Amino acid sequence: MDHSIELFGKTLSNPLMPASGCFAFGQEAATYQDLGLWGALISKTVTLEPRLGNPPPRVVETPSGLLNAIGLQNPGIDRFLCDQLPFMRTHHPAVIVNIAGNSVDDYVQLCERLQDQDIFAIELNLSCPNVKKGGMALGTSPELIRQVTAACKGVVDFPLIAKLTPNVTDIVSCALAAQEGGADAVSLVNTFLGMAIDLNTRRPVLQNNTGGLSGPCIKPLALRMVAQVYQAVDIPIIGLGGIQTGRDVLEFMLAGARVVQIGSANFADVHLAHRVLEEVQESREKLQISSWDTWIGGLNYWKS
Repeated sequence: MDHSIELFGKTLSNPLMPASGCFAFGQEAATYQDLGLWGALISKTVTLEPRLGNPPPRVVETPSGLLNAIGLQNPGIDRFLCDQLPFMRTHHPAVIVNIAGNSVDDYVQLCERLQDQDIFAIELNLSCPNVKKGGMALGTSPELIRQVTAACKGVVDFPLIAKLTPNVTDIVSCALAAQEGGADAVSLVNTFLGMAIDLNTRRPVLQNNTGGLSGPCIKPLALRMVAQVYQAVDIPIIGLGGIQTGRDVLEFMLAGARVVQIGSANFADVHLAHRVLEEVQESREKLQISSWDTWIGGLNYWKS
């Protein structure tokens, strides 16, 4: 069965992508899997300058999930363009670069550096603190989301994806702001803010005190947000949050996601892409899903 799907006017081999931050730049994964199994590759977040990230401990397992406070460790845009991007391009025709900054100008500069590169799209990580707004996370303000997206849209020809934080009271207004700013798609959702505590030390386990919660425990929350936003926006949704099986993929697509990203599940299964594609095949045959377009957003709600 053909699992290909159209996104931004181009055809991807399937709707699966590794979520940013859970796959690095694919170099380690390439030693044990064919990176071409993914519909597209997404880079770890790239910033203007290199970042060492937060001090350890910065990762801890929780029931049905994973808390991380890595701190966007990355080599910076210069090294990325010289070392990591060429590697990704040789292993996959569709590369999405995830970027982050502490101000609107940071995002614009990164987009300008990427404008002449052979990439598929840019994903804006909008969960970072805006230093010019007193540390407020960019993604918690619809107005800042609109500003960042519009500013980036003005300097690149690539499709722009706004990756939104779920740590807001109204995810729909944030998604609409991204659409108004010119985003070509939204990624829903990034990690939820959480904490783990060590009773012996009476301290948070993570030295950052809090971290981003991912894994199957957030799936119901992410599904709800995808379904809500699908009813409000006109641009594609990229769904993520706790996906680890083929059935999870189909659930997100039924809720309204056009394609999906798989994150922390990659740490538990090095052959995840191959397995999930097989499970997608089995589920499509069982449910007689002949076309993605007849399935995406086809959720039947109970009448109130």
